[in-house]
Amino acid sequence: MVDFTIDVIKDCLGAVGDEMFQTMIRTSMSPIIYESADFAVGATNAHGDLIVQGNGLVAFVASIDGAVQSMLRHHPLETIRDGDVFITNSPYEGGGTHLSDVCIVYPVFLDGDLIAWTAVKAHWTEVGGMQPGSLTTSSDDVFQEGLRFNYLKLFDAGVINQALASVIRYNVRLPESTLGDMQASIAACKVGAERICELGRKYGAEKLLESMTALLDYGEEMARDGLRRLRPGLYTAQTVLEEDGKGGGPFHVKVAITVSETDMVMDFDGTSPQAQGPINLGYPGLLTAARCMFKVVTNGDVPINGGAFRPLQVLCPPSTILSAVEPAPVSFYFDAMQAAMDVIAMALSPIAEKKLSVGHQRSVNGTIISGRRQGSGDLFIMAQPLAGGWGATRDQDGQNGLFSSGSGETYNIPVEIVESRYDLRVRQYGYHDEDGGAGKHRGGKGIVTDFEIMAPTATMTYMATQTSLRPWSRDGGCEGSLNRAELRRSDGSVEVYTVAAGVVGQKGDVFRIVTGTGGGYGDPKERSLAAVSDDLRNGYVTLDQARRHYPQAFQD
Repeated sequence: MVDFTIDVIKDCLGAVGDEMFQTMIRTSMSPIIYESADFAVGATNAHGDLIVQGNGLVAFVASIDGAVQSMLRHHPLETIRDGDVFITNSPYEGGGTHLSDVCIVYPVFLDGDLIAWTAVKAHWTEVGGMQPGSLTTSSDDVFQEGLRFNYLKLFDAGVINQALASVIRYNVRLPESTLGDMQASIAACKVGAERICELGRKYGAEKLLESMTALLDYGEEMARDGLRRLRPGLYTAQTVLEEDGKGGGPFHVKVAITVSETDMVMDFDGTSPQAQGPINLGYPGLLTAARCMFKVVTNGDVPINGGAFRPLQVLCPPSTILSAVEPAPVSFYFDAMQAAMDVIAMALSPIAEKKLSVGHQRSVNGTIISGRRQGSGDLFIMAQPLAGGWGATRDQDGQNGLFSSGSGETYNIPVEIVESRYDLRVRQYGYHDEDGGAGKHRGGKGIVTDFEIMAPTATMTYMATQTSLRPWSRDGGCEGSLNRAELRRSDGSVEVYTVAAGVVGQKGDVFRIVTGTGGGYGDPKERSLAAVSDDLRNGYVTLDQARRHYPQAFQD
């Protein structure tokens, strides 16, 4: 007999994540959170099994439950009290990415019993470190990248740890917004906790816990159903990360994936050792990459929970560029994570081509521009990801101007916000027509963005991959185009960067970011005449490119 009460509670738990997400959007102080949505929210059961995760950054799929589980190793369950709040940003343990991604973990008590946890992981624009914005391409170790909170107690039975709050306030460049974002995370956790308790009081704690278990089992059932639809076998692929910011590279990323009807094992043995520069990814981030792609190829329509990942095993020896250990620098971890996602897609593409596109821009194109406002002298720090082109699929063109695989439900900071919050003027923001991605179905177009400096001076920190290795294609399609940054000086000179560590520009100079076009799918000579005509009309290709790639459109 179907227990409809359990189904009702399961749907209500999904709504908990949605309300937490909206609370963060409405209460945070930094554009990278309330505009870009560079955060994730969720809830686990008492033991840290993920029950629900709201919209937000794909790079945080393994962060909520991992943070809770690691926190319980530092603070055993029997020591937790109602009103405790914990904080962590450790890159090397469960839930870790880089120091700028700070996770608040909140215990949920009902009638004196700990029944669940809520958590928020959000990108703080400032956590200290050697560069404004706390992301640096030149760090040698994690200690140069900012403050580290290793599963610390921020509130003790409802009383704030004033010493810890003071350490944060006096060691970051933007204390008001940093502490404001911290309070927003706590508020979102409280909202989630209140809603979970309401469900417990309405339906009873026993029924609530039963529903959590049912939700996890349902996630597992759907994942295994998806696995049965894939062709069993061993699938391999490899790619590279070009550089690490310290002169090292290229770095090889390899995977061997074993698919059976009941399990999937991803083995990254053979991947290059961890780098000297901050391109490294800790194992928790690799787990996120694997989870994301596993979800895509099994059952992407079912909401995320921990049960959905029970059939997945992720293997990687320690101290690789995908499993870095302390004190490896990790500021720009996200491009290594996306290389892992990309190589998984390359390996599984033959058996999941309906669900996977070919290569995309594969980089966050993480850009931090900082300076002091003319007149007031106040510090501004703009940090945001930038969109680019996605690869084509067997059936359609790639998506234009979409954020990379690790970004997920994130958004650009609107031009109006950039120009009002920072001393920058956006001179150009649109699709470019650089050559790349031709095919029966073409790759999605990359974007060019020009930030003119209005302050006396400004500095740019930037790192990308796919700067010499083009996005991959299939079945005769053309590879995509490359990512890069430029400093276009007012005297007409142009400096081109794939890595920029605090590059200084003057008033009137322009920082230009160009993101890649995705790879193409199928022989370009099979592209329809109507599609070529649309591309020309929309400015996606030049006339010369169209003549070279699509000669069929110009025959008499």
